[in-house]
Amino acid sequence: MTRPLDGITVVSLEHAIAAPFATRQLADLGARVIKVERPGVGDFARAYDERVRGMASHFVWTNRSKESLTLDVKHPKAREILQRLILEQADVVVQNLAPGAAARLGLSYEALAAQKPAIVVCDISGYGGDGPYRDRKAYDLLIQSEAGFLSVTGTEDTPAKAGASIADIAAGMYAYSNILAALLARGRDGRGRHIDVSMLESLVEWMSYPMYYAFDGAAPPPRTGAEHATIYPYGPFEAGDGGVVMLGLQNEREWSTFCDKVLGRPALARDERFASTSARNINRAELKALILGVFASLSAAEVAQRLDAAQIANARVNTMEQVWEHPQLRARDRWRDVGSPVGAIPALLPPGVGAAGDARMDPIPALGEHTDTILAGLGFEPSAIAALRAEGAI
Repeated sequence: MTRPLDGITVVSLEHAIAAPFATRQLADLGARVIKVERPGVGDFARAYDERVRGMASHFVWTNRSKESLTLDVKHPKAREILQRLILEQADVVVQNLAPGAAARLGLSYEALAAQKPAIVVCDISGYGGDGPYRDRKAYDLLIQSEAGFLSVTGTEDTPAKAGASIADIAAGMYAYSNILAALLARGRDGRGRHIDVSMLESLVEWMSYPMYYAFDGAAPPPRTGAEHATIYPYGPFEAGDGGVVMLGLQNEREWSTFCDKVLGRPALARDERFASTSARNINRAELKALILGVFASLSAAEVAQRLDAAQIANARVNTMEQVWEHPQLRARDRWRDVGSPVGAIPALLPPGVGAAGDARMDPIPALGEHTDTILAGLGFEPSAIAALRAEGAI
């Protein structure tokens, strides 16, 4: 089976989420990803928790299909190995080390491209490669704060972070897409590229709707919990049995249908208080009371049945356990087993890949699992590898 990135080799000095998430996407498409880790410790995300049969949930998520090479990059011989590996085998180098660390190791784009003009180097950092924030450390929650995400998320009384690492995910996906673009461009002109991905810029791009909503000094979207901040009704509504249904309306046609088929009050669609999206948003408290008054006599299942019959979008408010068992994912055959040091672990097929699937979904590596094989590929004899290990270089 041929995959889009078969034959591409990525060397990644990565930890935590942003860079590992980007390189896992590349591995899914067939790239060989060599993950450089510290001997004895590895990617610090390995120690975040022990929730997956002793392995960390973040690490399991972002590191399948990779090879783990342990190198102490502060050791001269290890740095020499790393340079050889990149210059002899790598198409792409990815790193999200502390600010300035990669350059000190001789892994800047300028240093590598001088010896290998076709190399693609992707640097992922909190704030980018220049500017006054360049040298600041950054973690996901800190970037959520800097990007203004917390200012529009949560309740009126309390801001809230996202439940997933969205700043890391955003940066990882922009790194992934830019690397693909760089490889396409290299196919045309033979030249590599330098990619500088900032977590801040990635998340600010995702924040563009609330920023434009607050354009020219206008009030920003309020924090409204699980309800949409500017479109109403769009959010959770409790039924008479205590169950909660999430529903959303996007236009006037749906609003009219909702009033007629779901609420049984067709005249409400012509009520001036609710005659537009903006009007419904301004008068959401009154409208919420009307909706809950109708839903109070219905179970959550009956509300959902009415919404489905009216073709009004709605959803369950699922727990993690319910997502694992989601009937749509199972019907579409989206789950696969991936190997790991503790046995098979279920993993979702990458979005966009058909159930027949050409995604690479190889095992999650043990720390240093591939060190000897990778070094042997560079010409090191077993005795030389043993000596490097004895010196602490690997």
